[in-house]
Amino acid sequence: MQHTLVALVEDKPGVLNRVASLFRRRAFNIESLTVGHTEQKGISRMTIVIDSNQTNAERVIANLYKQVNVIQVADLQEVPVVSRDLALIKVTAPPDCRSDIMQLVEVYRARIVDVTNDSLIVETTGDEDKINSLVEVLRPFGIREMVRTGVVAMARGGTPLPSVTEGGSGK
Repeated sequence: MQHTLVALVEDKPGVLNRVASLFRRRAFNIESLTVGHTEQKGISRMTIVIDSNQTNAERVIANLYKQVNVIQVADLQEVPVVSRDLALIKVTAPPDCRSDIMQLVEVYRARIVDVTNDSLIVETTGDEDKINSLVEVLRPFGIREMVRTGVVAMARGGTPLPSVTEGGSGK
């Protein structure tokens, strides 16, 4: 089962390395990891997707709290979320195939952001299933290169970040 963990951390050098090392030491595979600034100066938000059972996810959260620069951690597993991934996909696009690719891009509500004589770059955002599906329909044309941002997620509703903390009691 996938768990999407959100950690608010101090924006300082070495924090990402320490968090990633925690997962390495415990032999957890990180499915997706994104880090970015928040609305608060000096605070970054890490979105970490792991494939784990509930018990191990709780252990990871407890271990994250042991990191000096970690402020808050939440597992978004039990709350409604909006999650998105962004992909840039460079596709071989000779003139005779270009209109077919453009129709597929439109169906997926993606957009073409670069055009050359023999290729297109497609930009798409959405959940992982949507992006994976688009990749599969573009694959027969020839994917030259692809990059994905990883999942970013936010709990729905007015509450900024669910107060799910170590032991459920708050830090």
